Amino acid sequence: MQISMPAHPVLGVIGRSGSGKTTLLEYVVQQLAARGLRVNLVKHSHHDLSLEPPQKDSARLRLAGAAEVLVASPYRYAIVHELRGAPEPTLAQQLARMGPADLTLVEGFKQDPIPKLEVFRAEVGQMPLYPHDLHVIAVASDSPAPDGLREGLVWLDLNACEDVLAWLLQWHKDRLAK
Repeated sequence: MQISMPAHPVLGVIGRSGSGKTTLLEYVVQQLAARGLRVNLVKHSHHDLSLEPPQKDSARLRLAGAAEVLVASPYRYAIVHELRGAPEPTLAQQLARMGPADLTLVEGFKQDPIPKLEVFRAEVGQMPLYPHDLHVIAVASDSPAPDGLREGLVWLDLNACEDVLAWLLQWHKDRLAK
């Protein structure tokens, strides 16, 4: 079964642990939402997820064998789907489950062939990802741009979040124009 990507723009935000991805995303999502954009976010984790205390009814019923549990309240709802040994769904499958949006930001899913913004801090002590990932279209870093950047790769100042936001807004506008 072929699952397509959503019609709205999708941008991955990647980087090493401790580089500041979540801090940047928190700012960007807040600013985009304040401008009236509906932003979805997919956050990948390599860890098990615990979304409910084990003694709660929803957790007890999930542990009893329910394949999916939807917990609903007047404030939000969450669907917990047990894989029970099945393969992890692809990014495209995850995106297909989400509601409409103007933009979806994806933290993680580094290997997926989607446009990406890398958050890079040299002080983290690990090599950047952009030299080996041609899907990285921009880098937000607290270091100056190195010599010999490949053509078209945008280098942004991570400490100037408003500049990163301006780049993202222009990128989003350009995607919608296509």
